[in-house]
Amino acid sequence: MFRKFAPEDISTQNQVKSSVQRAIRSKVCASYPSLEESGAIEHIFPKKESAIVAKLPDHLQVVIVHGTPLFFAQRDGPWFPTLRLLHQYPDMMKKLRADVGAIKFVLSGAHIMCPGLTSPGATIHDEVDADTPVAIYAEGKEHAMAVGLTKMSTKDMRELNKGIGPQPPRSKRAAKAPSAAWRRGRIQRAIE
Repeated sequence: MFRKFAPEDISTQNQVKSSVQRAIRSKVCASYPSLEESGAIEHIFPKKESAIVAKLPDHLQVVIVHGTPLFFAQRDGPWFPTLRLLHQYPDMMKKLRADVGAIKFVLSGAHIMCPGLTSPGATIHDEVDADTPVAIYAEGKEHAMAVGLTKMSTKDMRELNKGIGPQPPRSKRAAKAPSAAWRRGRIQRAIE
């Protein structure tokens, strides 16, 4: 989500109170129950570790633990994992696989249209309801290329086969994921 992210874009970054940290952690556990069931949440987001919430333009918040961005949310929306975290724990989210033709558009931040998920090369791995966070994979690729929020259930996607399926978190700045900024060291430099 942050292709044009720079350290000066961070409006504030604060160590959050333990009550705020517990609230974020409980929302993450509610959205991704497999993290709690497997015990991975203790390694990812330990209870006793301090967390920093960095606020970015377009009402974006990023949770940082040990200098690593873990989750991000826009406004009061759901907390999405960064692609880096999703690649480490690929089973934490429900999965949808888009066909090859959708790859360049998804990587540009476009919505994922239903025909791109119901074509012969695409797969709907998990049944989900509307407004569910999902990982979006590409046909023939091992790792997720995006995360998004479904606008309709997978049943409706199959039946209607038109309109927007999952929608990536939107930003006015054509977005990727916080991990892109993290790889470039911008968040780390901003924290120090």
